[in-house]
Amino acid sequence: MLYAIMARDAADSLPARLAARPAHLARLTVLQEQGRLIVAGPFPAIDASDPGPAGFSGSLIVAEFDSLDAARQWADADPYVAAGVYAGVEVKPWRKVFPA
Repeated sequence: MLYAIMARDAADSLPARLAARPAHLARLTVLQEQGRLIVAGPFPAIDASDPGPAGFSGSLIVAEFDSLDAARQWADADPYVAAGVYAGVEVKPWRKVFPA
């Protein structure tokens, strides 16, 4: 089943985000190579694809996991969590409708 992992960044977390980014992307690359990643990316804090020093307000990951518990465990082990980038993470089952 698919799960949406929605994370909210902590205030002033851009330096921690940049430092933890390679490890964060490595985990996403594994999901992609396994064919389980649907979409992943950050929410810019301003209306720009490159927000510069404004940074990001959070992230969205939609991926396939065996269960809600497995998705939560994966999300909890994210390097951004360990680095204090995320102030909160919510994991919900998600059903893809479009594109068909």
